[in-house]
Amino acid sequence: MNIRIAEEKDFDDVKKITRETIKEIYPKYYPHGAVRFFAEHHSDENIMRDIRAGIVYLLISDEGIPAGTVTLTNNEIDRLFVLPSFQRRGYGKSLMDMAEEKISSAYDVIVLHASLPAKSIYLKRGYHEIDYIKINTGHGDYLCADIMEKKVEGDNE
Repeated sequence: MNIRIAEEKDFDDVKKITRETIKEIYPKYYPHGAVRFFAEHHSDENIMRDIRAGIVYLLISDEGIPAGTVTLTNNEIDRLFVLPSFQRRGYGKSLMDMAEEKISSAYDVIVLHASLPAKSIYLKRGYHEIDYIKINTGHGDYLCADIMEKKVEGDNE
């Protein structure tokens, strides 16, 4: 397994990981309008913007297949996805470990928006809720999520 900064040539892989995970996992937890909102929020334009900014990471599986991605915006973990067929192999944990390590080198607090499928994982990693958001998806549904944070242990100065 290898995690590296995504390049423009990796756009299709990052897009595939993001879209396939949303399409397969999110309908189990959210109504149709919220799933559509997630897909639109993680648009081609947003993914490419973040790749060009150098804040998207790509996980290559042990088999050499792009299997996971995460985006780091300042002290926030965003767009963390692992292809459903590669879940339960520790790849999500590896992405979180890397993300937390990078953020903790410059910040005292790590922030993320917790989707329902991942909230219990974040709680086990020491995150706690600091706020709750309710977004009108524009598709007849609402998207509810927790904003969570984790204080970084140690000295960052």
